[in-house]
Amino acid sequence: MRIVRCEYEGALFYGRLNGDNIALFRDFPRIGMSGGKKEIFLGTEERSVPFSKVSLEAPCLPRKAVCVGLNYRDHAEEFGLAIPAAPILFIKPSTSLLGPGKTVQYPAMSKRVDYEAELVVVMGKAAKNVTTADALDYVLGYTCGNDVTARDLQPQDGQWTVAKSFDTFMPLGPWIETDVDPSSLQIKALLNGEVRQSSSTANLIFNVPRLIAYISQVMTLEPGDVIMTGTSSGVGPMKKGDHIVVEIESIGRLENIIG
Repeated sequence: MRIVRCEYEGALFYGRLNGDNIALFRDFPRIGMSGGKKEIFLGTEERSVPFSKVSLEAPCLPRKAVCVGLNYRDHAEEFGLAIPAAPILFIKPSTSLLGPGKTVQYPAMSKRVDYEAELVVVMGKAAKNVTTADALDYVLGYTCGNDVTARDLQPQDGQWTVAKSFDTFMPLGPWIETDVDPSSLQIKALLNGEVRQSSSTANLIFNVPRLIAYISQVMTLEPGDVIMTGTSSGVGPMKKGDHIVVEIESIGRLENIIG
């Protein structure tokens, strides 16, 4: 199932893609249990419209985005940093959220802004102190993300808030894919059509269930919250006018312009 958040005739909706049409509903979907199995509840459908008539927004509205640094071995190596013994966490603010097709604003105080292609986990129900065995029962689905970073403002001491938190620095989309196994997905970043990052989520140091279990020991993950799972080697700078794509197998393509 593919779930979007979109604008239609001046109002915002969530929607379920169904071929060339989209079923619209008001509320963010939730996860429940039915017959001992995870089930996604979409709420009451208001109408069905052609997909071509809607404008896509970021597919969820996270209260917090928990991000993981240095979670691909090759990315740690390209920066000459040790492989972490536990996940390195930081948070992006909700004001950094950006939808597909929209413009990443190049901040005046930075001279180098980088792309970072990432698999993003979207939570579907509250998770606190969950086990790795149960972790995926709390996941609504997955989307593409770009952890945009002002690299020249990112010090080496691990305090990354300024570099990661500018408005528009968290593009997400184009939708949430609910029926995908996150353990071995090909992930790429393409800058102006040229592949710059190419890896697989099989190369994650801490996989999705381990991340959820670890983070949920620290803070409650709420419905709509996201986990940005880290990026591979090949990160690099973007300039104004560039076209950046994050492409993940079985999920889709997130496209943005740098402005």
